[in-house]
Amino acid sequence: MDWILILFVLFKGLVFATGMYLAVKWHYDQEKKVADRRALLRMGAKFAAVFVLLLLVLLGFTFGLARTLGMDLNLP
Repeated sequence: MDWILILFVLFKGLVFATGMYLAVKWHYDQEKKVADRRALLRMGAKFAAVFVLLLLVLLGFTFGLARTLGMDLNLP
């Protein structure tokens, strides 16, 4: 039997379970805090800006790699 596969699946399950626990705990703790509406909007705008920036970087990297590998990116 392949023990590496079993260990990887167990590790993945442990990571997911830990992540879910911490996510639920974080959300529960956030409900306790009284958040300022202005600060909340500012934080949301920062997250959106970082997400869009990372998305553009990933898109640029993907197209750059495709061109480097000689893939045809022209539409038919």
